[in-house]
Amino acid sequence: MSEFLNVSENFMRKPTIEFLTEEPPAGLHIEVIREGAGEPIQAGKQIEAHYLGQVWNGNIFDNSYDRGQPLSFTVGIGMVIQGWDEGLIGIREGSRVVLSIPSEMGYGAAGVPQAGIRGGDTLVFVTDVVRVK
Repeated sequence: MSEFLNVSENFMRKPTIEFLTEEPPAGLHIEVIREGAGEPIQAGKQIEAHYLGQVWNGNIFDNSYDRGQPLSFTVGIGMVIQGWDEGLIGIREGSRVVLSIPSEMGYGAAGVPQAGIRGGDTLVFVTDVVRVK
């Protein structure tokens, strides 16, 4: 269990996040909640992943669970924010991982106001790695 947050463990079910601290951990913080037994993610591999994105101690801004469709993308080539590109390397298929992503590895000083992400916000992504292709 993390000193920063609690996350529900049910793989492939929409997670809940309980924040235990006002301040996020420094830097990119990676925590495997459930270790999968599948192939580890390598840069350049395409994956399918369900995710929930939430501002640290704030609102959920996006999740794939409600859409019923995992996101498919290639890891490590800049298709997604830097925190996902770096934080998912080595994570195995079938894992649930939590990434606490500092602003400079997310959306920076600009944020994404239309999604409720302010400049400087730390983001939390609970990610279920469904498939590594």
